[in-house]
Amino acid sequence: MSGSPMRKVALRNLAAHKVRLFLTLLSVVLGTAFIAGSFVFTDTLQSSFDDIFANQAKGVDVRVSPKERQSLGIPNETVDKITAMDGVRAVAPGINGPVVLLKDGKAVQTGGAPTFGTSYLPPDKAVAEPDRFIDGVPPSRSGQIAINKGGADRADLHVGDTTKVLIPSKGNIDVTVSGIYDLSGNTGGFINLYFDDAQARQLFTDGAHVAFVDIAAKPGVKADDLRDQIAKAYPDYKVQDGDQVREDMKKQIGDALKFINYFLLAFGAIALIVGTFIIYNTFSMLVAQRLRELALLRAVGASRRQVGRSVVGEALIIGIIGSALGLAAGVGLAFGLSALLNAFDLGLPTGSMSLRPRTVLVAIGVGVIVTVVSAYAPARRAATIPPIEAMRSELGSTNESTRIRTVFGAVLAVVGIALVVLGARHTGGNAALTVGIGALALIFAVLLASPALSRPVVKGLGFLVRPFGPVGAMARNNALRNPRRTAATAFALTLGLMLVTAIGMLGSSAKASISDVVDKGVKADFILQGPANSLVGVPLAAGPAVQQVPGVADVVQFHGVTFKAGDDQMLGTVPEGPLDKVLSYDLVQGSGNLGENGIMLSETEAADRNWHVGQKVDITSLDKKNYRVEVVGIYKDTQLLGPLVAPLALYNQVMPVSFRTNFIVLITARPGADPQALRAGLEKSVEPWAVVQVQDREDFKGAQGKQINTMLAILYGLLALAVVIAILGIVNTLALSVVERRREIGMLRAVGMQRPQVRRTIYLESMLIAVFGAVVGVALGLVLGVGFLRTLKDLGLATITVPWGQIVLMVLSSGVVGVLAALWPAVRAARTPPLAAIADV
Repeated sequence: MSGSPMRKVALRNLAAHKVRLFLTLLSVVLGTAFIAGSFVFTDTLQSSFDDIFANQAKGVDVRVSPKERQSLGIPNETVDKITAMDGVRAVAPGINGPVVLLKDGKAVQTGGAPTFGTSYLPPDKAVAEPDRFIDGVPPSRSGQIAINKGGADRADLHVGDTTKVLIPSKGNIDVTVSGIYDLSGNTGGFINLYFDDAQARQLFTDGAHVAFVDIAAKPGVKADDLRDQIAKAYPDYKVQDGDQVREDMKKQIGDALKFINYFLLAFGAIALIVGTFIIYNTFSMLVAQRLRELALLRAVGASRRQVGRSVVGEALIIGIIGSALGLAAGVGLAFGLSALLNAFDLGLPTGSMSLRPRTVLVAIGVGVIVTVVSAYAPARRAATIPPIEAMRSELGSTNESTRIRTVFGAVLAVVGIALVVLGARHTGGNAALTVGIGALALIFAVLLASPALSRPVVKGLGFLVRPFGPVGAMARNNALRNPRRTAATAFALTLGLMLVTAIGMLGSSAKASISDVVDKGVKADFILQGPANSLVGVPLAAGPAVQQVPGVADVVQFHGVTFKAGDDQMLGTVPEGPLDKVLSYDLVQGSGNLGENGIMLSETEAADRNWHVGQKVDITSLDKKNYRVEVVGIYKDTQLLGPLVAPLALYNQVMPVSFRTNFIVLITARPGADPQALRAGLEKSVEPWAVVQVQDREDFKGAQGKQINTMLAILYGLLALAVVIAILGIVNTLALSVVERRREIGMLRAVGMQRPQVRRTIYLESMLIAVFGAVVGVALGLVLGVGFLRTLKDLGLATITVPWGQIVLMVLSSGVVGVLAALWPAVRAARTPPLAAIADV
């Protein structure tokens, strides 16, 4: 038989079962849409940033900058030496720092985009191409600023307006808008304020360093030659030409966007995996139901290969159509995600959607391959069954195949549990990887063993349908009759609820850990905090201001600092004030008196480095300057202090002025002080710095919990896609199950079963399958959640809690979801004509 008739059979079979085609297509569309949307969204962001950076450093032949971001910068004497080098025509020092623009006493919100203050150099002194001013003039004296148009629009500022700018290390300054200039491209929420060069040096430098140096070459001198000459003279700095500067900016943004891309692709992969099982389950059932049809084709002359190809051909058509629709849906998803983020004012730049050939190839390739691979095993099985046997074959699985699956599943379960336990005994990336491998083994173990597992679990859940009498018993028996189908239907929901449970544990444990740390370690009555995810923190001037409030006993400002010990980077905490008055920490050895050059270490840090009390060690700043310090104390590990505590004198030597700020300020009240009056006084004292929040300990825990809830809401929103696909899988399987049991349902109707009873049977069967999937998913999620949380102990997740209320609600909701998923299949079953169904062959 030629291939053409078989192709016609495949196409007509698809056209004859439109509902089945739609449900199968939908699972492919949802799986591929998320992957396509992830690529389109991040490609669009990258393209927008590329457009912005394309005009950066134009006219700059060479830029010299520190290799480390938080270094003090380039010394002025180095700038002078570079200026005197052969081939250098002009040198323009770069000076900048993070600031907050205030309008009417309130911070101008920029979402996640930064606000910077920068020195302005007139064209005769600048090296880079000048910005185009669309209104007013550049700043020419202290107290004037120029602002980019996007920032001016966001702040509703015009030339001549007066406002304030918050400098973290200096406090508020009064400014007048002298001009508005244009930045190429849509810069989102980014705001840049130009200051007069002299004032910028005063605000953002220590008088001895600048952030970077832009250099113009003399006529006839090649930029590359000048770059190489300077790089040879100054090997400790990053020396780049203009093209390299722009590429470096693009790479930094690209690296930042990779996390977003991986994050979105992970959930796309989850959706695709869930969709894969549904597609596989669908084709398995379809082939089983069409055994007589396929056997008839074999009997009239079709070869095994032709039968197999016809099934795979159907899958190929579904894969191509579904992937193409998924690609289109992915573009829409990316557009919607971009609109959602803009609605939350995250300050991201916007641009036209970027659909690259790679995205098209990946989306369609993945969708087609997944669909065809999912159909291959059922197609192969259909092609190998002899025609006579297939004509009398019933849908089902042999006990032997179930036993083999169960044995393999049990072996994988033992291996998975062993790996999870082994990984949970340690912390860090390798431990998490071990738990991850164990998790994968457990997932496959459940996949293989779930048919055998479904029998005892569904029987155990029989009490849920016992009140429904014979109808409930029939529903339970239907779920038990074909354990492979029950397990395959429930597995998609199992995978989704496993992830939801593990993420729920992560959130509840994070909040519980924060609460424990605050309750046990923080003595302070009030806490000052700045905006989340910002370089600004709490301005230095806020500490002395709150110290003057009546009723305040102690004020301790906390700064962050970075050192290097050898090649390892060390993050340190710098307290400014009596540390023991605001925090409880256990000193194991030595004292907490830091002096000018003393440091304290956590037990783990001291053990890892083999440092002990009284030992003098060398540490290096990011400027590669060596400092000899003495270990004066060792304390028990605590997230409140981190691995290292350093003195203020050292902080002032190594931290650039523009980055000096507090990440938190802790305040204790005098005995007998009225908390409400004290809080009101604190709030009034920090009013000039609009970004500072006054919190008590409960407020602080609530604010941290709110950030965690926001993160969880995003995760749950993305996981909802997998759950939606799982629900569609239940609908799909039940609809096919109704077709399979058409004669059976007709017989039941013929002997007196009413339509409502038929519907109720389908509802209860679906509910049992959904609850079975939920119970297994929750159990798996609890095991994996504990394993992963153990590996994160060093990051502060020391308290593990289980959100039992949420878990019970999820299981109950799964039962409801099962009933809702069965609505359409149940109605279809109830409408089965008894005589026609009995006569159906």
